[in-house]
Amino acid sequence: MGFPGTWMTESESLVYRVVPKCACSSIGQIMFYSDHGRFFDGDIHDAAEGLHKWALEPSQPLIEANVKGHKSFAFTCVRNPYTRILSSFFDKICGVQRNGKRYRGNMVPMLIQKYGIEVGSAAGGFQFDQIASFRRFLLFARDTIRWRRPMEPDIHWSAMSGHISTFIVNGGRYDSIFFTEKFDEGMQSVLDRVKTPVPVTLKDVPKFNESEGHGPKRAHPVSAYFDDLSRHLVWEIYKKDFQLFRYDFDDPDNSRPLGEIDLAEVHAKLGD
Repeated sequence: MGFPGTWMTESESLVYRVVPKCACSSIGQIMFYSDHGRFFDGDIHDAAEGLHKWALEPSQPLIEANVKGHKSFAFTCVRNPYTRILSSFFDKICGVQRNGKRYRGNMVPMLIQKYGIEVGSAAGGFQFDQIASFRRFLLFARDTIRWRRPMEPDIHWSAMSGHISTFIVNGGRYDSIFFTEKFDEGMQSVLDRVKTPVPVTLKDVPKFNESEGHGPKRAHPVSAYFDDLSRHLVWEIYKKDFQLFRYDFDDPDNSRPLGEIDLAEVHAKLGD
């Protein structure tokens, strides 16, 4: 199994378990900069050098030895499940990807046919019923996670606890898990605890949001998308995420966590 989704700086100053839709572009660019004094030119997910990634075969033995020996500071970042699944919908389902195509080829046409969703078009100003379409997408996301039909669950909407657990189960330990909603504070606390080849001044780091600008904007408050059935589905999919990472299930409009994360609890509950 190894350590899928794990990135490490070439200097081995930092180890990061990627959780999709949780500021991973910004974190990856900060890690790249902390070694090289420049940002990667393009989407950091496309970088095949300058950063060790589990997906790159030569990086695997280096990452494995580091993580199993806990030689470096290891961290990850989480996000409110309500806003994360909404972001997945607007980016991956409604948006045109950076290659100019729809995400995962025929997935969106299949969703239109089988689940009756609409995604609008750039030419039409992305005019469609966002709430109805999102709720239908949520049914699809639940079906993929619960029954692995009509396809395997996608990394962008599978539970954060699932991503985070693989690192623990295979022998890793986190030194920090912080919140996307308190990104500067959390990322600074990580940087304060390590020595990187190039110092990073967070206030000078541009925002890297690779999903911005290629799809419709959310037109309503978060709570408008989640009726009773939708919230039931969200609880079914993300119960552990709400509980472990202290997010407010009762108020979808409150994106901020209700308390701090207990790392010992995370390791105990996700390490089975």
